Amino acid sequence: MKTRDPRRLAMAAGLLVLAPMCAEYVTGYDDSTGDPLALAAGLLIFGPLYGAPALLIRETARRLGMSWPGILALAAAFGVLQAGVVDQSMFSEGYRDIPYWEEMVRPTYVAPLGLAAHTTLSFVAGHAVWSFGVPIALTEGLNPRLSRTPWLRTPGLVTAAALYLAAAALVLRDHLRTEDEHAAAAQIGGSLAAVALLVLFALSRRSRDPVVRNGVVRDGAAPRPIAVAAGGLVAGLVFDFLPSTWAGVAAGLTVIALCGAAAVRLARSPEWTIRHAAALAAGALTARAAVGFFAVPLGEVPTVAKYAHNVAFVAGAVLLGVLAARRRGAA
Repeated sequence: MKTRDPRRLAMAAGLLVLAPMCAEYVTGYDDSTGDPLALAAGLLIFGPLYGAPALLIRETARRLGMSWPGILALAAAFGVLQAGVVDQSMFSEGYRDIPYWEEMVRPTYVAPLGLAAHTTLSFVAGHAVWSFGVPIALTEGLNPRLSRTPWLRTPGLVTAAALYLAAAALVLRDHLRTEDEHAAAAQIGGSLAAVALLVLFALSRRSRDPVVRNGVVRDGAAPRPIAVAAGGLVAGLVFDFLPSTWAGVAAGLTVIALCGAAAVRLARSPEWTIRHAAALAAGALTARAAVGFFAVPLGEVPTVAKYAHNVAFVAGAVLLGVLAARRRGAA
């Protein structure tokens, strides 16, 4: 009988914790900012809500041999599910009484759809990249030898799915009970249709040999991981500081398209490794953590606690990138 590998369980546990931290804590926008006890307690909900999907995405991708476009498509599907169906923030004009919400929504609001283009792009891309893509790449980068193999068996997958469904049900119940604005049936149906299309696209994205493509041998040098991290940092900062206007939406889509095209092109090099993917993720995470210095937390948060939180998360993002860049092993 094959024994359980504790390293795989450790990797899965790390992703279960890192995903919610990337999704909810890194910018320090909430009233839990700088409060270690509140942040730890929040993981009881955020771990299943973000960590469990990250595990399911990663395990599905590695079992089916999906490429990174497929992983990000699955991540975007969960992003649509989260914002369109679970917390329904995508269709809210005044979510949680957040004072600046209307400022974000009004300039690009599309009345027939009941959503704003800016917040929709921010939610879906934010979840795809920062909630799921970044933590998956960083966690895999910490142990390249296990980066392409499954970490969980069937009981672990079932547990992760059950945890997510339970957390999602709690969030949805709280939304329906405390918020006045609820998504219409057509909006929920449209969201689920988008989820289905993204999943179908993801299932069609299989990994290919980066050296040989369509019978043609690819070559070319990949940049050093530090240069890739710098690119992720710049792209992340540009995306996060775009205005909530139609011009900002157009620029955001352009940033995503350019980064995707560049990453796909560079990944065809035989020199591209999991270290490069982790470096790209670390740069993007550092950008999101740096944005936290400009965020105004909801509620009363002491100034010292806020900036200590921001410094800690920037340092943590850089440290994860350094650790992943120093790792060696097959990937």
